Amino acid sequence: MSGALKIAVAGLGTVGTGLLRLLAENGSDVARRCGRAIEVTAVSARDRDRERDAPQNSARWFDDATAMARDANADVVVELIGGSDGIAKALIEAAIQNGKHVVTANKALVAHHGTALAHGAEAAGVSFSYEAAVAGGIPIIKSLREGLSGNRIQRLYGILNGTCNYILTQMEAEGSDFEDVLADAQQMGYAEAEPSLDVDGFDTQHKTGILASLAHGFWVKPSQIFVEGIRHITPLDIQFARRLGYCIKLLGIVKKLRAHV
Repeated sequence: MSGALKIAVAGLGTVGTGLLRLLAENGSDVARRCGRAIEVTAVSARDRDRERDAPQNSARWFDDATAMARDANADVVVELIGGSDGIAKALIEAAIQNGKHVVTANKALVAHHGTALAHGAEAAGVSFSYEAAVAGGIPIIKSLREGLSGNRIQRLYGILNGTCNYILTQMEAEGSDFEDVLADAQQMGYAEAEPSLDVDGFDTQHKTGILASLAHGFWVKPSQIFVEGIRHITPLDIQFARRLGYCIKLLGIVKKLRAHV
């Protein structure tokens, strides 16, 4: 396929800047493996003047991400803003309506609106891809959709949130209280300043719903999934678990239940 694949990136936080750095450092490898170079032609973020450790080169800046999705010279729009509604949803809908493929890492948006967005993309003849929304380094979504499509999935278990896993691991290793480890994690950048999405389990809830939907062929809404976070775990809980031969982890669990006849 001739010509570079042109992409527009919305959201230049940790993931967005990491993507730009990766493409700058490994662009030649990506082009060789894919048979096509990737060119960042447009970017958008909330604060244009914020200093970022990422090359933007000649990419056109858009203050309005939705306008970028609509007007940018791009084949693919990459949404890395986050949030289940608002600007993230609006820009993806604008991209689809204007014939642009979409890539997103937004698990909340996919969990709440995945079906509608996938149907819209199919009708427009473009792709809606969200591999990075759940355990992108594995990758589990591609495995479920393609490699395991002929299998009946009985159960899925997984540690789906790195922040919670780090906190629980440190609590077990050091015997520290949750609040102390959370504060350290925030200082080191492992946890957000507002950590409730992670530590109260909602991030894992969103990811679990996506995996359940892919495994069983019908969309599972986040509201249908029981959720419990780690905020109330104490060092005493961890000690009791250790005595019983266990350790405490926050898991996303999907089980297929058979009705009794």
